[in-house]
Formats: sequence, structure tokens, C-alpha cells
Amino acid sequence: MIQLFSSDTPNGKKIGIMLEEIGFDYKVTKLDLAKGDQFKPEFKKISPFAKIPAIIDHSNNNQAVFESGAILIYLSQRSGKFYDKKNKLNIDQWLMAQMGSIGPMIGQYHYFYKFNKGLSDVGEKRYFEMTKSIYEVLEDHLSKNKYLAGENYSIADIATWPWLARHEWHDIGLKNYQNLSRWYSEIAGRDAVVKGYAFMDKSAVIPKP
Repeated sequence: MIQLFSSDTPNGKKIGIMLEEIGFDYKVTKLDLAKGDQFKPEFKKISPFAKIPAIIDHSNNNQAVFESGAILIYLSQRSGKFYDKKNKLNIDQWLMAQMGSIGPMIGQYHYFYKFNKGLSDVGEKRYFEMTKSIYEVLEDHLSKNKYLAGENYSIADIATWPWLARHEWHDIGLKNYQNLSRWYSEIAGRDAVVKGYAFMDKSAVIPKP
């Protein structure tokens, strides 16, 4: 049994999707970020930087893992799925691109544009342009590749897709990016992604491109 400590965010959805994809039993412990649940001492013992998601694998000596990228690698190694050793370098590069660029830049755009609109014109403009650039990079890459790391679906796709699932917030127009839309829609049609997207809200519906 995997205990998933999370909230309903793109980083949280990554792990919900992964657990559905690999078919592991799990239960969700919900953290209310607005109330500061992530800063409670008992959670910081699991996740030192007070960030969600984190897991405890009760079927593996109560192993705790924090940071969503590390959790994806851990679960892929435990299950033997979505982390092809022969393609590890490509998967690692695109996973790290999500962790270091795609998530942080889009996350900042959410902060300034969605949650604090008007706070900083500079912040809104900067992170809009960076988010648009991410769309363009992904569009170009996916014009030559079926998935981010090549021909096979991997944890790099699982990590990245939930950030594009908030495309309605971005005012960029996912439908204007043919290859990115194709990738997004194909992943959105997977049964495990539908279930994992709704891991905290069973009524949640994946936005269309």
C-alpha cells in the first residue's frame, strides 16, 4: 500500500496518474496547502522542504520518498514500467526538463496571472512569454517524436502532462499547437490518466484542447 500525501495540483496529479498506471494500491492523505498542512512537523519529517507530493511505501519497509520526480523514478523502478533502461538518458533529460523548467516556469505564471493578477505586470509578462516558449519547444519536439522521450510513453510524459492540463489558465491556446495537442489528447484518453487526474476529486474532468 502506498500512502500518498498530496493536494490537487499538477505535481500531485503526476503521482495519482502514475499509481493508476502501474496499478498499485494507494490511499490519499489530503493536505490543505491554504491552511499550511504542509508545514506540520510530522509532514516535514517525510518532505523536508514542506512540498507535496510525498509518499510512504508501506509494502517496502515504510520507505518514504519526497520530490515528485524522485517518486516517479522510485515507482517506475518498483513496478518495472515507464522507465526503459535502454532509453534512460532521454527519459531523464525530459523528466529533468519538467522538474527544472516546465513546472517552475508555468507555476510562476499561475502565481502571477491566475492567483495574483495585477500584482506585477513584469511577472505576468515574463512568465507568459516563458510559458509560451515552453509550448513552442514542446510543439517542435513532438513534431519529431511521438512522446517526449521517443516512441514510448514514459514517466517524462506523466510528469509533464498535468502542467498542460491547466492550459485553459494560460491564454495561449493549446489547440493552436497541432503536435502538442495530439500528444495531450492521446495521453488524456488513457484510462489511468482519467482516473489519476481525478485522484482527489472524482468529478474532475480533463479539459479538452
